[in-house]
Amino acid sequence: MLALTRGTLIDGTGGPPIPNATVLVNDQGRIEAVGQREAVALPPDCRVVDITGLTLLPGLIDCHDHLTSFGYDLMGRWGRAEPRSARVLRVAKVMEETLLSGYTAIRDCGWLDVGYKQAVDQDLVSGPRLQIATSPLSPTQGTQDRSSGSGHHQPTSPDPNLPGGIADGPDEVRAMVRQVIRAGADVIKFFNTGFGRQTQSGTTRSYNAGETQALVDEAHIHGKTVACHALGGPGLRTAIEAGVDSIEHGCLLASEPDLLKMMADKGIYLVPTFTVFTFHATQGNSHAREEATGFRQQHIDTVQQALSAGVKVVAGTDAGGWEHGNNAKELELLVAAGMTPMQALVAATGWAAGCLDLQDSIGTAEPGKFADLVVVDGDPLADITVLQDKERVRLVMKEGQVYVDRVAGV
Repeated sequence: MLALTRGTLIDGTGGPPIPNATVLVNDQGRIEAVGQREAVALPPDCRVVDITGLTLLPGLIDCHDHLTSFGYDLMGRWGRAEPRSARVLRVAKVMEETLLSGYTAIRDCGWLDVGYKQAVDQDLVSGPRLQIATSPLSPTQGTQDRSSGSGHHQPTSPDPNLPGGIADGPDEVRAMVRQVIRAGADVIKFFNTGFGRQTQSGTTRSYNAGETQALVDEAHIHGKTVACHALGGPGLRTAIEAGVDSIEHGCLLASEPDLLKMMADKGIYLVPTFTVFTFHATQGNSHAREEATGFRQQHIDTVQQALSAGVKVVAGTDAGGWEHGNNAKELELLVAAGMTPMQALVAATGWAAGCLDLQDSIGTAEPGKFADLVVVDGDPLADITVLQDKERVRLVMKEGQVYVDRVAGV
C-alpha cells in the first residue's frame, strides 16, 4: 500500500478542495480510501509519502487529440513525409511526453492504429491509457477524403488497422463503422461539417440525416460511442438529432440555443477544442484563419450558454497538427472563455471520464477507481497555468505505477 498524505486534494467531482488529505493506493493499482488524514486508517506496512504544500489531482484527460499528427501538409496527412519506422518512434515519444505532463488518458480522434494501444497495454512503451477511433468517417469530398490540388486521391493506406474511412449512403456507412470496429476502434469519429477549406466550411454538411442515423445506430449496436466533428449549420443539427455522444468543436452552437437544450436532454457532451482554433486563427491557411477568427466570440458564447443549459463541457485540444505535450493549454483557454478553474479541472477529469464512458474507472479520486493521480507544485484553482509547467508536475501515477517521481519517498 502507498499513502499520499497531507496535500490538498481536488478530487475531480467539482466539490471543494480537501485540505490535509490522504489517498491510499492498494497493490492492485486502485484507490483504497480517500479522506482527511485523520479519517483514513493506514495499514502498518504502508509507505507514507508526505506531500504537504502540494496539490493532488486525478490524472488529466484529453478528450480530443491526434497523437500521429505533426502538421497539415498533404504529404504528412498521406503518411508519406518520412519512413513509417521514424513516424512510429516519433509517436511513441509523443505518447511518453504526454503521460509525463500529467495526462493519464487520451481519446485519440483519428489515425492512431490499435498497435499503439496494444504497446501501451503491454508496457512496450510508456503512454497514457488510450481510447482510439482508428479512421474517422466522412463521405466522398468530406474531410477524410484528402485529395491533392491536382485531383490525385489519397493513396490507399498500407495499414489494415486504418481503414479508408470514406463511405457514401447508409449501407456503406454501416459497413465502414463495422470495419473500423474490426480494426480496433473504441469510439466512432465522423466529420459532419468541414472547416478551413474553400469547399468545406464549418457549416458545410457532410452526411444527410439518413446516413448520420445509420452511423449512430450501427455504432451503438456495437456498444461504441460516437464523436462528431461539427461546427454549425445543418450538419451540426443532424448529428445532435441523431443522438451522437459528443460534439467536437460546436463553435456556432450559440446561434441555435434549441440545440443546446437538446444536447442537455440527450446527455451529449461538448468538446470545444479552443486550442486548435487558437492555432488556426494565427497559423492556419487563409480559409482557416478567416473562419477561426470570425467565430471566436461566438465560440466563447457557446461554452457559456452550454454550461447554463446543463451541457457537460469537457477538455480536448485537437492540437496534434500544431503542438504535442501541452494539453493543459486547453484548461487555460477554457478559463479565459468564462469557466471557473474548478469547472475547467472537472472538464479534464470527472466529466472527461464520462465523455469517454470510463466514469466507473477513472476521472475522480474515489475508492475503487484506478489510481491515476497527479501531484503538482502550486494551486491550479489560483493559477490554472501551473499545469503547463512540467517542472511543477511532481508525481504522475497511472494505475498505481509511478512514471514521474519528484516527491521523495515514492
